Amino acid sequence: MTYSQFDPAAQNRVPWNFGAKIGPKRPFKQKQIWAIRFFLDREQRIRDRALFDMAIDSKLRGCDLVELKIGDLVSGSDIRKRATITQRKTGRPVQFEIAADARASLFAWLELRGGSVEDFVFPSRVDHSRHLSTRQYARLVDEWVEAIGRRPEEYGTHSLRRTKASIIYKATGNIRAIQILLGHSKIENTVRYLGVDIEDALTLAEKTEI
Repeated sequence: MTYSQFDPAAQNRVPWNFGAKIGPKRPFKQKQIWAIRFFLDREQRIRDRALFDMAIDSKLRGCDLVELKIGDLVSGSDIRKRATITQRKTGRPVQFEIAADARASLFAWLELRGGSVEDFVFPSRVDHSRHLSTRQYARLVDEWVEAIGRRPEEYGTHSLRRTKASIIYKATGNIRAIQILLGHSKIENTVRYLGVDIEDALTLAEKTEI
């Protein structure tokens, strides 16, 4: 429903998004990543450290991240170096790497958590047969952001999805690789997602000598 500017009832109406930051959330910088890791390690939040590391490495949407099962990430007694899941939003498979830091924090969490290959990696604290909710995941991200002195309004769960992709793009300029890593069907979506603009294109061009 929309309101006319001439409707008296709308004159004092506060927009639903008043004061909210609209647009894509910022990716984290490497210094901020290590600050959050330091905070989680200091507080001995083993689950949250594993969740944070997996969010960075997997580049998954929140709905896919919280639905990860132990069998998706574990082979025998080892944490996989690569894993593949089917994205809920697109129905397309996407493969991701699990780096050494993430494998270490995930191993520490699963050793404490226990469970079988059919169990969720990050279960709900209310009902262990269910997974952590996306809403609770978002609350945790807000808490991590506040802990390092940043404004939660500027970051969110998509910040974690964008972080490694943004770092790789800045280092390589390879949008096609980012498209594959994020599981986008169209490269236009990747360009929009990364916020690539004419300045980025010109900067890359200026670095290329022929």
